[in-house]
Amino acid sequence: MENIPENIKTIINSCYPYIKEFNPAQKAVIDSGYLENNKNCVIAIPTASGKTVLGVMVALKAILDGGKAIYAAPLLSIQNEKVKEFKKFEEFGIKVGKHPSSSDLSIMVFESFDVLTRFSWDVLREVDTLIIDEFHMIGEFSRGPTIECAITRAKIINPNLRIIALSATLENMGEIKNWLDATVVEHDYRPVPLNKDVLDSEMFNTKNKNDVVVKVLEKAIADDSQALSFVSTRRFTESLASYVAGKLKKKTTIEQKKGFKEVAEKLLAVPEKKGSRPTSTCLKLAESCENGSVFHHAGLFSEQKEIIEEEFRNGNILMIAATPSLMYGVNLPSKYVVIRDYTRWTQQGPQAIPVFDYEQMSGRAGRPQYDDKGYSYLVAKSMEESITLEERYINGSVEPTNSKLIENKDAVFKQIIAQVASTLSQSPEELQDFFNKTFYGYQMTANSSMSFFAEESLKFEIQNALEFLIQNQILQATPSGLKTTAFGNLIAKSNYSVETAVKIKEYVNNLESFNPEELIYQLAQTPDLPLISFKGRKSKDPVREKLSNYGLFAIDIANPEATAVSLIEWINERTEYQIENAYHVYSSSTRRSAYEASLLVRFTKNTLEVLGKYNYSKDLDYLSARLYYGVKEDIIPLVIGVKRLGRRRARALVDVFGDDLRPFSEKELQKVEGIGPKLAKSIKNFADNY
Repeated sequence: MENIPENIKTIINSCYPYIKEFNPAQKAVIDSGYLENNKNCVIAIPTASGKTVLGVMVALKAILDGGKAIYAAPLLSIQNEKVKEFKKFEEFGIKVGKHPSSSDLSIMVFESFDVLTRFSWDVLREVDTLIIDEFHMIGEFSRGPTIECAITRAKIINPNLRIIALSATLENMGEIKNWLDATVVEHDYRPVPLNKDVLDSEMFNTKNKNDVVVKVLEKAIADDSQALSFVSTRRFTESLASYVAGKLKKKTTIEQKKGFKEVAEKLLAVPEKKGSRPTSTCLKLAESCENGSVFHHAGLFSEQKEIIEEEFRNGNILMIAATPSLMYGVNLPSKYVVIRDYTRWTQQGPQAIPVFDYEQMSGRAGRPQYDDKGYSYLVAKSMEESITLEERYINGSVEPTNSKLIENKDAVFKQIIAQVASTLSQSPEELQDFFNKTFYGYQMTANSSMSFFAEESLKFEIQNALEFLIQNQILQATPSGLKTTAFGNLIAKSNYSVETAVKIKEYVNNLESFNPEELIYQLAQTPDLPLISFKGRKSKDPVREKLSNYGLFAIDIANPEATAVSLIEWINERTEYQIENAYHVYSSSTRRSAYEASLLVRFTKNTLEVLGKYNYSKDLDYLSARLYYGVKEDIIPLVIGVKRLGRRRARALVDVFGDDLRPFSEKELQKVEGIGPKLAKSIKNFADNY
């Protein structure tokens, strides 16, 4: 660490004691002088090569010099992980948080940083350094345009802002370098060497790719290690985990089984703590876990996913079968990675994953500080297919990273609204100037075959977007330029898509009487409500029948309809267990969907009010609370008024004592299961003062 300033060295030695010396990739970055100069820099080194600590040192330098730094990450899971990791810096007087207004080092998701660039210019101008984690996601369809435009706006508002991009190696690094006006430091050193190979079913005399996964896992167990397996769908994660568990029954020790059983019990305790019996998905998860194999997907309780991740890190689970979403987010490496499925289901049918995604999944193989080698295996059905896959994924090149800004129409709408709302752009020409400064604008003008059409093409896209936004009363043309309407300002200050906002406005404009079930169904049709998925191909008639009971008639019954019915049942105090059994859905995600729905209801109320309508404000407040707490209307005051009471105990109180709790003593209130002295005191205090 001889090239590191002493004050930074002291903090790194204390907070990262396992770093005895920097690896060759890290040394290459340090030797580039990136700590001494103030130039923008792209650090492109392999997964698990220690990019985070390189970004941290730049942040520490800025803070110790009296400035502020932002660490931007694409996912909440990464944000939470980094907050926990960086909290150690507070021992050295560095404030760590999620917003630069109250922190020296703030960890923000891309969307939050985007909001900062729109409405908090004074705060943004106080920031000296921006570190962008997983920068390669700039080429991703949904989040890419957000960070691309946030960077563009930040450079305009704070020209002195230094940008450090932490990235995997990209095919078109030259374009990134020129757009950011940055130096690039690339290195191919990986602390744990990675062996990549393609296996096929024929070489194991089987037609079942799951048997190949079992063979790899057996090798991992013999190596006193574990495996991560990637498959394409939730259903496949479950079937693979169950299949592997069956094969492992006779191959694990009594001591291992005891550990697996303890993890399984933790997983089953999650729904019980929430007042629900374990769902069939929970039971299936626990059953697989008892033999050392689990699945990991969005249909589990969030606490169950956290348990799986922690226990896997601790070596108490032999295999996780996961959807590709696990290739990003939490730090969860394994010595062995098996990519069973190389296709994903899209609206156009099954599509082969890009080479970049293959590299991200493979990159999970090999744990720094634990393994001396990582193994990644892609599974083919036949020898012939394995040759094709090897050519494409093992020997092929990563695809160029291209801006998805113009492809994502909603992103174009959102960024135009943001520019106008922030007064950075007040005419089509100023909007065009902004878009020209984005990565998309750079790629278009730098491309010799497209540069001739770039200006006219961009002008056409902006004009179409403006027509839509003016027509939907989001923007208005005034003598002094483009302005946002009250409705437009509401959208600008939210993270909701324009499609969602317009759908809600159209619905409330035609509202003649308030129907909570109908509103929930309408919200389930928007792109901003996380959907509760059907589990399989069982009959969807129960969903159809429940909707028709409320006068809601759907031709196609799909996940939006399943979500609407699940949320309707949720506000009628059904448990996840009851919802799953009745409708064959992944009900463990009900709480997350209900929470987001409660926020959308609040947005609906705000939409009505900016339109000058207040007659349904109270109804919407009640529905928002019902979704948040999962309760019927009568116990809303109780669950809001008594912290940590919850819907189950609140309902039990009313069932035992009735609506008026004033006549009953704290001792009597404690007769209800789960209510102790402290909670009884809070309930009594609420009842006496309500």
